[in-house]
Amino acid sequence: MSNSIKMRERRKQRVRRSLKKIANGRPRLSVYRSSKHISAQIIDDEKGVTVASASTLEKDLRGSLKTGADVAAAKAVGELVAKRAKDNGVSAVVFDRGGYIYHGRVKALADAAREGGLEF
Repeated sequence: MSNSIKMRERRKQRVRRSLKKIANGRPRLSVYRSSKHISAQIIDDEKGVTVASASTLEKDLRGSLKTGADVAAAKAVGELVAKRAKDNGVSAVVFDRGGYIYHGRVKALADAAREGGLEF
């Protein structure tokens, strides 16, 4: 395992520890970012289930996007995960950036989810 992956894993664990303190029963909006795609899940840690998810790998998003690795794709995923969460009755979450810097695609996804009606 390379050093950069180890450092991201350490940051991810540090972020998760702090989220558990402030969650107050709210589900977690978890982000995964790769070099080609981005995905988001809303996870209820108390029940251990995924409430809603969205990814650039889905057929309906794949056709409408030029690439899965840009800010526009992240905005589309953020809007879709917010819509699916609202359909499942979730309105307030905690944002888990997963060790990634809150910038670029991660920030675009978070802003789009907020515009879609999620509170965090």
